[in-house]
Parts: sequence; C-alpha cells; structure tokens
Amino acid sequence: MLLLIFILSIFSCKEKEKRQNVVFILVDDLGWTDLGYSGSTFYETPHIDALSNTSIQFTDAYASASICSPTRASILTGKHPAHINITDWIPGDDNQDMRLLGPQDLHELPLHETTFAEVLKSNGYSTFFAGKWHIGDEGFLPDNQGFDVNLGGYHMGQPPGGYYSPYKNPYLTDGPKNEFLTDRLTDESIKFLDTIQDKPFLLYVSYYTVHTPIQANKRHVTRFREKLKTMDSLVTTEKREGHAITRVVQNNPEYASMVYALDENVGRLIDKLKKEGLYDNTTIIFTSDNGGLTTIKEGLNYQKPTAVHPLRAGKGWLYEGGVRVPLLIKPAYYKAGGRVVSEPVISHDFFPTILTQTQVALNPSLQIDGVDLSPLFTENSLDRKDIFWHYPHYHASGWTPGAAIRQGDWKLIEFYEANTVELYNLSDDISETHNLALQNPEKVKTLRKRLRDLQEAVNANKATINSAFKEVP
Repeated sequence: MLLLIFILSIFSCKEKEKRQNVVFILVDDLGWTDLGYSGSTFYETPHIDALSNTSIQFTDAYASASICSPTRASILTGKHPAHINITDWIPGDDNQDMRLLGPQDLHELPLHETTFAEVLKSNGYSTFFAGKWHIGDEGFLPDNQGFDVNLGGYHMGQPPGGYYSPYKNPYLTDGPKNEFLTDRLTDESIKFLDTIQDKPFLLYVSYYTVHTPIQANKRHVTRFREKLKTMDSLVTTEKREGHAITRVVQNNPEYASMVYALDENVGRLIDKLKKEGLYDNTTIIFTSDNGGLTTIKEGLNYQKPTAVHPLRAGKGWLYEGGVRVPLLIKPAYYKAGGRVVSEPVISHDFFPTILTQTQVALNPSLQIDGVDLSPLFTENSLDRKDIFWHYPHYHASGWTPGAAIRQGDWKLIEFYEANTVELYNLSDDISETHNLALQNPEKVKTLRKRLRDLQEAVNANKATINSAFKEVP
C-alpha cells in the first residue's frame, strides 16, 4: 500500500510539472449581462454558466477600450491602447465636420510590439489563432505576430460574407452550405488540439460573433422566438442617451440564437479538452473586447441588438455599459470552485497573468501596463490604485471624444467637446445616474490630475479643435 501511494504521489508531481496550456476565448461585442450567470433571463448559456462555477468570476472586469481594435491590441501586448497609439477601431470614422478632430492613430499593431503569443512561441509553445483579428492586414496578421496558424484573421472587423458559408474571407476556406461560422472556428480549434502531441499550446479563438450583422442561428432561433411569446414585454424598450438611443431590454431572438450557438461551441471546446486529458492543465480565459452594442446615434440605421441594463449606454461609450465585460478565468489545476472577485481588472492584465500561469519569465525590458492577476486567484485585492480609458474620437454610438478613470468606487468621465466632467460612485450607483461632480469638487480635481498624469505617462494622443468647423444654426 505504501508503495502504491508513493507511485501515485510521483505521478501527481509529474502531472503538475507539465507545462501549462492556455485557451483564450474572446467574444466580439458580448455585453456584461448577455450570459445566464451574469443576469440574462432571455439568453441561455448553460455551458458558460457551468464554466463559471469552476472558474473565478470577475464582476468588475473591463475592456481596455469601448471599441474592438484597441482592446485586441492591448490583450496581446499588455499595454494600454494609448501606449500603442491604437485608440479607435480600425480604420475609424475620422469625421472631418465635427467640433473636434480625432488624432491620427495607427491602423495596425506594429511588428516591434511583443505579443504574448511571440513570448510563448519562443518558449516552445504551439500557437494557434482562429477568428477575428482586426489589428492589421497583410504583413501584420496573426502569423506575423507569434501565431503558427491563422484561420480567418485579417483586417475586417466583421465577417464580410456573414455568418454562413461562403465567408468571403481570404484566410478561411468556405465550408459546406449552411455551415455556421462560429461552428467552423470551433471545428478548426478542435482539429488543432489533435495535432499538438506533447507540446504545450496557446489556443486563441476569437469569435466574430456576436458582432453585426445579426444573423440567426437557424438551428436555435425558433427556440427564442417561442420563448419571446412567454415574456411580459414584447416591445423593445429604449431610452435616450444624449443624441443617441439605448436599448434596455433583451428581446432579440436572432441575437439570442447567436449567443446560444456561442455557448454550444464553448461547451464543445471544453468537452474536447476534457476528453483529451488537457482540461486540468489548461488555463482558460473567457471575455469580451468591449461592452454590448446597445446604443446608436439617433438617425443612424444601425442595429442595436442587445441590452446591458442596469449599466448605462453600451459599446463606444465610457459609461459602464461600454467597458464593463464578462470575464471568467479558470487557472490550471484550479479546484476552488466559483470564486467571485470584485476587484477592478482590465484587458491589458492578461499578458502578465498568462506568463505567470505558464511560468514563463517576463523580459524586464518589455514595458507593459497590465498587472498580474494571479494574486486574485486566492486573495481579494491588487496593489493598483486606478485604471483609465482614453477615447479621443467620435463614434456612431453617439460618443464624443473623452476619457475616464476609475479609482476605488469613484469614476470620473471627461467630455472634451463640451469641456464637462461627470463623477459617479459605483458602489451605490452602478447605472451612473447621479452626477456628483458639483458636490465633490476636490475629488474631481484630484481625479482629473491623476487622469492627466496617466495619459502623459503613456504619451496619449489628443483630439484637437477643428478650425474648419461651422456651427449649424
């Protein structure tokens, strides 16, 4: 018996000595309340909910930006978007007839930037990318930034052929008729797992879903059309946000079917990891690149398919609805169950966290802005004072150039065009409805100065006055 225990203990040690794998699941435009575990009663996500019960749930997780390209660059590099000078979606609107002119930022992630894929690859990892890229075209694609394989990633921010084959994507061959893009990206990810043998791996699946165009998953949409008939409210409820309109009720069955298909595919991927004996030894990160698409400038004929109530506004805005996102992290060999963490964290924290989890040393010459989240796997706080956002551009959501900072429960938002500030205490006002700026002038002064210091530290670009602007009577 003692010999058997000794043998088993050796086997257990050898298991833990295996180099840990990483599965990074990035969803496009997934809102904070778009999942069952995070509050949705219309959408259904049983597999992601199950993952939440075996992961660390971050209630106050933020995207590095309220739009996609800056966040995607930050995830890969560990840098704030302003530090990279990618501060708008690529290529952006560059509207020339507004009161301010947005700065000229980059349209691709520079090759001199170091991605965590490059770091892992140089340390013997197989690296695989499937899905949306949107931070560069030819010469700046995933296979130029540390990934051995790129399937479907290029400069487009949405699937050019839609969600059904033919995809019209030069980096993804067409599938059979009625093949759904989310299914296909998961199929390719599963095929990759069949090739790894004993090498550690990084699997980065960046789903195009649930970005527009909203196209129902044909296998699931009837389920949600029928469910909608049982709901109390069948009418879309909206509210005004400045010169924009925000959707505040989740009742779009086509969108719901896309979320359900996403969940189904996350389940398939996790089942494959378990079947191959890879699940325990793999750190899984599941998150979104920005808030849900809820808010569109009045008069624009764009879809706003979801709602993130009680958060204010959505994608494009620096209110909570635009930047607060779902985040689950299941560390390798994690056995503690569904731990809930309320410490604010942000997308550029993933780079140092992944290196810590894989026990790969961070090159001290790399300048990163994120912090390692590993202490939060067992503790409740980080040694970080604040986080900030920098979005000096206009957006179709109705957002005008500005910036924001969160320090503790306090959040300050600056609007450059009107030269105004708003101050909220998120501990009792998560919906950001009570502007406390006038009652707290010293807090406003302190936070504005801190925001300026943070912007200067990363050499943040700036909006400028448009000398050609003419006021419309």
